[in-house]
Formats: sequence, structure tokens, C-alpha cells
Amino acid sequence: MAFSPPSSPPSSPLPPRRRLETGEVRRRSYLFDGNGAFNATSWSPLNDTTTSTSFTWHHVELPKGGPFKLTNYAQSLIELLSPPLKLHEILDLASNGPYCAQQLDGTLIFRVNSGGPIASECSIRLAVRVTENSVITVSVGRVPRLGFSDPNGSGSLLTEIPAVEGEKEGRVVIAEHVLEDLLLMNHSEEADNPVPTRVSGLVVHIIDTHIDQLHDIVTKLEMELDAVELELDKGGDLLRKQMLDDRRFPKMHLDLQRLLQVVSHGEQVFPRVKEKCVSKSWFPSEDIAALEELIGRLRRLKENLGFLTNRVAALQAGLDSWQSEQINRKLYYLSFLSIIFLPLSIVTGIFGMNVGGVPWTNQRDPELKGGFMKVMVLCAAVVLLLLLCFIFPSIYVRFSAWRTESALNRSSSFNKRPRRNVLNGNLRGGGYVLI
Repeated sequence: MAFSPPSSPPSSPLPPRRRLETGEVRRRSYLFDGNGAFNATSWSPLNDTTTSTSFTWHHVELPKGGPFKLTNYAQSLIELLSPPLKLHEILDLASNGPYCAQQLDGTLIFRVNSGGPIASECSIRLAVRVTENSVITVSVGRVPRLGFSDPNGSGSLLTEIPAVEGEKEGRVVIAEHVLEDLLLMNHSEEADNPVPTRVSGLVVHIIDTHIDQLHDIVTKLEMELDAVELELDKGGDLLRKQMLDDRRFPKMHLDLQRLLQVVSHGEQVFPRVKEKCVSKSWFPSEDIAALEELIGRLRRLKENLGFLTNRVAALQAGLDSWQSEQINRKLYYLSFLSIIFLPLSIVTGIFGMNVGGVPWTNQRDPELKGGFMKVMVLCAAVVLLLLLCFIFPSIYVRFSAWRTESALNRSSSFNKRPRRNVLNGNLRGGGYVLI
């Protein structure tokens, strides 16, 4: 159940919400009592909790999409989080790449910010600052299941008894598109999230939702890849040509590489987070074990990404092979036309020489009036012979085999002829030469 936050001294006016070129910066603030209840509070990072078990959580959601400027994001964080955060802490939260460090006062800061284009679904940014009684998180775009639903609100859709469309009978009817979205999810809704009772549980929840988000994207890519494979099995040459023109598989391969980069950042950061949390008294052993399990999930997810990358590479190799076959077929037709017209050009070139002695060129002779028709008949005979060789390749194969066999017989008979080496009047060498 929700509880009333403790009274606090008046603070300075809250800064207005900053609006970037990509959209409005969102923020959320929660106060947890440490007994399984929480309350949404106003944005006040300076307020400290008054009890030993309560703690706060402030979350900043930067807009996703549009032109990305890291300096604008850093300026937004300065307006919202300074004070109490210092400049180096804000830069640690906003910078790119993996990072995990512990300050002198015990504050833990870690991030898994991807350096890819911010508009891409596969580029994920998440930064966390943890103290004994407060957590500050910064994300780009919405993180599914990160927050908690109102305990006094309605229940979760997943707790209802569903019904097929057309069969109501007092049950909840789920539309087809909603069911498809639910099938892509590897987790429950926010209404089913257990409310953490300590800061360590909140940190585990944040990392868990980050891995769930990665798993959802991988599941979506896997289903898309299955659909593409089915289309390739049923489709024809036109569909393959369209996929090559759209560069569908290279784009998918690029998304997988971006996801691999995010997972690799997590593999570097989360084990270091676990090592630094082991020495903290407010981080119990069961939450350390939960972190170890999440690290194992992340490694298994990386293996799954490797399998998907191999599948995409195999499909792209199949399309490249099909394209090579199409090019080879066109070259075959071009070679066939060249073979047909090459003898014709030779014959016409011979009879077109302007020198004496060429037969059938003296058209004044009555006996040579049909010379042109004879040349045409000769060209037609050559074309017919070539067509027969292409239509009935067995004739050409038999002719080639006969020529090869005749050449081998002549070579064998030449090698078996007796050679006389006369030395001192005697026959030497046995009459044959060994080869």
C-alpha cells in the first residue's frame, strides 16, 4: 500500500522540463518505505529520507529519436540533477561506452551506454548512480517494466481470465494485435513487479529490466527472421531481388552487431558491479546471488545473438549465391550469342575482302549468280550445327570423347614402336621403350 512521504523543508523551485529537438525529457520520482510500499513524489533529488529503511529513486528518461547531440543530453541532466550531483558524476552518466567506478564516499556509478545511432531500437543507453539510500537512473527512451504501477489502481491484464474474440461471457476479450505484442514480451507487466524493500533490490530490478529489454528485442528479431525465411521458401526471384535491393539482411546484421555491443558492455560492467557490491553492508548476499544469475542470463543471451548472426549470414550467403547464378546465366546467354555470331562474322569477313581470288565474287559470270545464296546456306549450316551442339550436348560429348580416344591411341602406338640402339652391332633395350 502507498504511504505518505515524510515532511521536508521547502526547497528551491523545480526546474522546468527541458524540451530537446528529439522530444520532451521525462522524469519520475518515488519514495519507498522499506516495507513493500511506495509513493510517487515530486521531483526533488536534494531531499533525503528521514528513516533508516526508506530510500528514494529518481529516473530521467531522455527522448529517443531525431538528431542526437550528447551535449544537449548532458545539459538536461545538469538542469535536473545538479545539485546534488557534481559535474564529473553527470559526465559519467551521460558519456558513451561501458563504465563502473566507486567514489571515495561509497557512491557507485555504472553505465552501459551504446555509442550507435540513438534512433535505432538496438542502441540502448542506461546509467545508474547508487548510494545507501538513493538511486538515480538515466535512460534514453522508455525501458519496459522499469517502473511500478499504482497499488490502488486496477489490476494487471495478465491476471484476467481471457476469452477468444467473439466469445465474451463476462471475460476479457484480447484483440489479436495486443496478443501479438504480449507474445513478444519475456516478462510480466509493471503491475506484477514486486516492490523492493531495500536499495539493493531496486538495483537488481533495474538490471533485470535492462536484460529483459534486450531479450524482447532479440525475440522480435528472431520472429522477424523466421518470417523472412518462410517468405524466402514461398517466394520467387522477384522477392529475392527486392530483398537484395532493400539490403534487408545487411541491416538486420548491423542491428545484431549493435545488440552484441550492448551485451558486451553488460558483460564488462555487471560483474564489476557485483564485485563492488559484495563489500557493502547494505547489499545482502541474496541480491548478490540475483546479480550472478542475471550475469548468466546475459551470457546466454549473447550466445543466442551469435546463433541469430550466423542465420542472417547464411541467408545473405544464399541470396549472394542466387545473384551469382543469375549473373552466370546471363553471361551464358551472351556467350551463346557470341558463339553464334563469331563464325558468321568470320565467313562474311572472308567474302567481304576486296582482293582477287575470292570465289563467287565475279557476278558477271552466269555460273556464279547464285553465290550469295550459297554463302547464306553455308552460314545457316554453321548456325544449325552450333544449335545441335547446344540442344543435344550428348553429340558434342561423344564427338569430344572420340577425339580424345583417337589421340590416346595414336600416342600409345607411338610409344610402343621398337627402338633399336645399336652398340657394337648388337640390339639393346629389349625392343621397347618403357614410359
